[in-house]
Amino acid sequence: MGSPDDEPERFDNEGPQHPVTLTQPFALARYALTFEEYDAYCAATGKDKPSDSGWGRGKRPVINVSWEDATAYCQWLSEQTGEEYRLPSEAEWEYACRAGTTTPFWWGNTITPKQANYDGNYPYNNGEKGEYREKTVPVDQFEPNPWGLYQMHGNVWEWVQDWYADYKGEAQTDPIYAQGGSLRVSRGGSWHYHASYLRAAYCRRLEPGARYGSLGFRPARTL
Repeated sequence: MGSPDDEPERFDNEGPQHPVTLTQPFALARYALTFEEYDAYCAATGKDKPSDSGWGRGKRPVINVSWEDATAYCQWLSEQTGEEYRLPSEAEWEYACRAGTTTPFWWGNTITPKQANYDGNYPYNNGEKGEYREKTVPVDQFEPNPWGLYQMHGNVWEWVQDWYADYKGEAQTDPIYAQGGSLRVSRGGSWHYHASYLRAAYCRRLEPGARYGSLGFRPARTL
């Protein structure tokens, strides 16, 4: 977990890189949660629907949802299905994003806007500039990673369980930094961030009540 010291454009809080063992099986949604799914939850609970920023709803990822909104949705879904839904831990998210790879992106060391949705005016590691779409795209766009998960890099940031905390250098088993703090973690980068922020190891910290047009989530299920 984390990035090696020599990974281009890395941040100090991505290290020290350390081994993690996950002992509990889990499933992760193939796509970021969509407006279609979240709107059904709002209709069932009377909750106000978040803004789509004028880009449309349906199969686009839900945006403008806080960490509290995301966890409330997972709790509701658990009640509806009898299964245990939740946000993934940061370690689970990175494990699923990498899908057995060790490079900055699951497909390799470079990135173009043909592979993910980000601000192509700011390429990674002196790469070529490319398209900047300036909005989200449907969740099933682009190729999925080897484990069948779509857009783990880009489109929207995804909330995870953890409070923000510095990594420990030693090996960890089932880590969740949820002992308390002031900031929660989101992962994956988004449509209006630079390419370097889409790397598998990048960790963003936010107030748990934050809501942005680049911020969504992807539920996990305990098996």
